[in-house]
Amino acid sequence: MPSAPKLGGGEVVLDDLAFTAKFNGPLVHETVRSELNALRQGTAATKTRGKVSGGGAKPWRQKGTGRARAGSSRSPIWKGGGTVFGPAPRHYTFKVNRKARRAALRSALSVQADRGSLAVFDATTFDAPSTKAAFKLLTDWGQSGPTLVLLDGDEANAGLSFRNMERVLVLPVEDAGVADVIGAASLLISETALAQITARAIGTAQEEAA
Repeated sequence: MPSAPKLGGGEVVLDDLAFTAKFNGPLVHETVRSELNALRQGTAATKTRGKVSGGGAKPWRQKGTGRARAGSSRSPIWKGGGTVFGPAPRHYTFKVNRKARRAALRSALSVQADRGSLAVFDATTFDAPSTKAAFKLLTDWGQSGPTLVLLDGDEANAGLSFRNMERVLVLPVEDAGVADVIGAASLLISETALAQITARAIGTAQEEAA
């Protein structure tokens, strides 16, 4: 059975299905792309010649001036004219099935567990916000690099304790995606959040096994 250290002493047994999955690179890549694309606004826009104000009158007569014929001063080849093939408002999102997202989450969690960069802690020990206590917890763990801390919504004191620390990102466990988990150098999860993210990861796997 896989396990992770519990900061402050002891170990926590991890779920086999959620934390020993074979890494599926293409699926993780697709899911991460989907999550990051969903964050894009897609509001970039330019005006075509039909949307630029003015230019309704023909600049000069068709023949006899010695100049090239022109029908509008808003032509794309004119200064102040419209844009050809410019960006238009669009959405970048694409769907990844729930089954695939859960499999990708299992892959990401398993990577963290396999390389020993995952730990669990008891968030109830934070009776009040204490950055000093949070710093000591991470220092004693000894992990380097950006750390993702996942918490339950009711663990506000722990969240306040970690949020001002450098290179530490605190997220509610329900908001954490595959991109967050796979992108973190180390992953610290409260005991309550561990149960929730495990349930998210193994939901489809349990249905398949049934």
